[in-house]
Amino acid sequence: MATSDDRLLVIGVAAGSAIVVAVLGAVLTDIGDWYYSLEKPPWQPPDWAFGPAWTLIFVLTATAGVLAWMAGGDRARPLVAAAFAVNAVLNVAWSLLFFRLRRPDWALVEVAAFWLSIVALIAICGSLDPRAGWLLLPYIAWVSFAAILNMTIVRLNRPFA
Repeated sequence: MATSDDRLLVIGVAAGSAIVVAVLGAVLTDIGDWYYSLEKPPWQPPDWAFGPAWTLIFVLTATAGVLAWMAGGDRARPLVAAAFAVNAVLNVAWSLLFFRLRRPDWALVEVAAFWLSIVALIAICGSLDPRAGWLLLPYIAWVSFAAILNMTIVRLNRPFA
């Protein structure tokens, strides 16, 4: 059984990791003239909606990570940590490709791996604590929507150089 200090450490690491991924994604998200010049579908959410959506997703994802970690025991914890690390890298990489490198076409290819990493998180975390799997469903829903939006932006604006 984990002590209260152990739980606080796990919560701190999960929250800190989520904040690092969020900050890296935000730093790489260069919304400027290039982004505003892109043709976008009329059903794209307003820019202000992305911050609250991602904040909620990061809170739910960190919570899922804590639940899975606490339920997982010593044998499962390396897998949980690896799955979250891969997902974090792919999350940040999407922002890098789409916004910083201005390559929505490359981001569209990358989002498939990103999406699969969320499927892996759901499977791994959900097998350890079903609540953790459920908490990750908004994440996969949002990234699925973002992938469709990404694909639409590529179709409306290609070619990219």
